[in-house]
Amino acid sequence: MERMLVAVFDNESKAYDGLRALHELDADGSIAVYATAVVAKGTDGLAGVKKRGDPGFPGTVTGTAVGALIGLLGGPAGMAVGAAGGTLIGAAVDFENARVGSDFVAEVAKALVPGKAAVVAEIDEEWTAPVDTRMEALGGQTFRRSLWEVTDAENDRDNAAIKADIAQLKSEHVKARTERKAKLQAKIDALNAKLKDNSDKAKARHEAIKRELRAKLEGLKTKAAQAKQDIKAKHDHRISAFTAEYDVWLEEGDLV
Repeated sequence: MERMLVAVFDNESKAYDGLRALHELDADGSIAVYATAVVAKGTDGLAGVKKRGDPGFPGTVTGTAVGALIGLLGGPAGMAVGAAGGTLIGAAVDFENARVGSDFVAEVAKALVPGKAAVVAEIDEEWTAPVDTRMEALGGQTFRRSLWEVTDAENDRDNAAIKADIAQLKSEHVKARTERKAKLQAKIDALNAKLKDNSDKAKARHEAIKRELRAKLEGLKTKAAQAKQDIKAKHDHRISAFTAEYDVWLEEGDLV
């Protein structure tokens, strides 16, 4: 089961210990770690990214659920400043990309007070005990939430509303006087442009998600190929479950 995991610690040193613990659990097949970051809350209330990575997978956390959550945790206007390069990230993230609810974000933000640090990770785990045991031993406070199914539901609702407005305007256009028709047509054209923009963004997001899913699958396959037999069996089981879940959303055979 894909989950967002956040483990909050009293300091950065403990957070790095927590990150290493996740890598060790990934190495023995107990979990799969898809993306990670270590963040620290400064006295200014902003969450600075101290370390990021996607163990075994190409790319960075930017644009993934982890990157989106960091943006939401970042402070005023949903911004977070990367400590390494001063890069502004997360300025325009949304809950759909983070794939968790606002209550989860609020719960984590309440625990991540100035002076504390956290490991943020997108993981796959079949049971919670391995991670909880390791994080608790390090004094970490653990939060997790199953990730929402990959979906375009919000975009579909927005498009449905726009289409309804277009239909209403077209109905008015037929009955309108000549001097009114031009204004109505301008509104119709603007809404059609909005529909096209939504469609273009949805296609781009769809392709980005497919690239991310392919990277995850290839990473799992690589780990399985390099693992000892008992650990390989765990990875093979995870690969089967992953493919079955996402082939429902993607085009048939896209991940195989």
